[in-house]
Formats: sequence, structure tokens, C-alpha cells
Amino acid sequence: MQTMETLKRKIKSAEELQSVVKTMKALAAVSIRQYQRAVESLVDYNRTVEMGLQVALRQRTDQVVKGGAQASNRMGCIVFGSDQGLCGQLNEQIVSHALEERAGLGVPADRCYLIAAGWRIGALLEDAGHSVLEVLTMPGSVSGITPLVQDLILILEEWHFEENIRHVFLFYNEYVTVSSFRPRTLRLLPVDEAWLKQLQAKTWKSRTLPTFRMSLDALFAGLIREYLFVNVYRAFAESLASENASRLMAMQGAEKNIEERLEELHRLYHVQRQMTITEELLDIVSGFEAMREDAKSE
Repeated sequence: MQTMETLKRKIKSAEELQSVVKTMKALAAVSIRQYQRAVESLVDYNRTVEMGLQVALRQRTDQVVKGGAQASNRMGCIVFGSDQGLCGQLNEQIVSHALEERAGLGVPADRCYLIAAGWRIGALLEDAGHSVLEVLTMPGSVSGITPLVQDLILILEEWHFEENIRHVFLFYNEYVTVSSFRPRTLRLLPVDEAWLKQLQAKTWKSRTLPTFRMSLDALFAGLIREYLFVNVYRAFAESLASENASRLMAMQGAEKNIEERLEELHRLYHVQRQMTITEELLDIVSGFEAMREDAKSE
């Protein structure tokens, strides 16, 4: 039987843990909103990039994309996960999804150039027998996303010009609701030819036709670079929002377990306290009876 002091210590420890869990829940909820806003801010920026591409494509008569979506014997993959734990099966799910998608594309593992965004993702990929070229530390806030995106774009350019890698895929968790997310595959390169043709044929909504003075090729290359920026940035933000959504779910489960444990500890404490009071009353009664018997004997 546990003593009252032991139960008090356990109750205090559980209450402190409950306070930590509540704090982590609040931080996760705030972070989700922060990354949601980051994704929302991309909408207008992406629209501007698309309008720029629409203008540039109207001036192009050559084939804007070569290669299409056919399988390649060499592929670049960027898998987004987390550096921190306490986020459920988020990392395991996206790794499993990425490996299945890679296998479905028919690219051998030794011809797949892998970058892991998140140390836990990198460890899981290596445990699965895949060589990881580089592991990036996930940003801790929205302000840290842009420098990482710029670094990744430089890597993509290196892959393109030095390694002749034409196909690049992003694998990340897409935020759905505060309690759910889903794995997503995005073919980053080559750019979707059907989408470019759609932009090229799209009607310009203003009566004022836009123009430009710089080289068409330079303008088109710059806009494609911005297109890459938008999509890689979105992958980071969506993945971070999903990580916090998974952590929020984990903390909700932990909070429920702690509440149940506290309820059980309080019940045991009250039972023990009642037993202690009963024992003390019995001792008093026994002492009184003994004194009364002594008094009678005298």
C-alpha cells in the first residue's frame, strides 16, 4: 500500500507534467497558425509569378518544356520531416510514402539523389538502406524558411547543370486540419508542360497589355526560379504545420492519459486518507476503552 506522502509526490509530478503538456499544446497551436499564414501569403505571390509567366509565354513560340513526365534513370528527391520528436508517426509515414513513390517511378535506389529536411527523416532513410546526400535542419520559425529555400534552389541548379538531374520530386506532409495531414508528392521538375500551355493560352484579364524590356530567356528563367521558390517554400511551411498538428494530437492524447492518471491518484489518495483517519479513530476508541477498563479495575 502506498503512503500518503508517496501519493502526494506522484500527484505533484503528474500535475507538473500536465502543465508542460498544456504549454506544448498551446505552442503547437500557435505554430500551426503561423505556418498557415505563411502558406496563405504565398497565394498572391504565386498569382504574380503566374501572371509573369503568362506574359512571357505569350511571346514564346518554341517548346517551353522538354522531357515531360516520363520516367528517368536518375532522380532528385527532397523529403521533408522533423528534427524534433513527440510528433507521432509523421516521419515514418512520409518516409514510407516517399519510398513507395520512388519505387513506383521505377528509379533504382542507387540512382536517387536524396536530401532530408529534418534529422529524424535522415535517420529513417538511412535505416531503410538509402544514402542521404545532405541533411538540413528544419527552421524553428517562418523567418528561417527563406534561407533554406534559397540553399535548396542552389542545390537544384547544381543537380541540373553538373549532375544532369532533370527530374526532382518533393515529398512532404500537407496540412489539412488541426488534427490531420496527408502525405503529398510534388513533381517540381520538369515543370508541368500542360500547366505552362494553359497559362500560355489564358486570356489576359486587363485591357492594358503588359510588356517587358529584358531578354525573354532571362525573364522566363527568373520566373521559373520564382516558381521553384514558391513550391519549395510551401513544402517547408506545410510540413512544419503538419508536424505541429501531429504534435498537438500527441499532446492531446498525453493530456487525456495524465487526467485519467490524476483521477486515479486522487482516488487512491482519498482512500488512503480515509483509511488513515479510520485507523486513528480506532486507536482513540481503543485507548479510551483501555482507560475505562483500567478505571473499573481500580
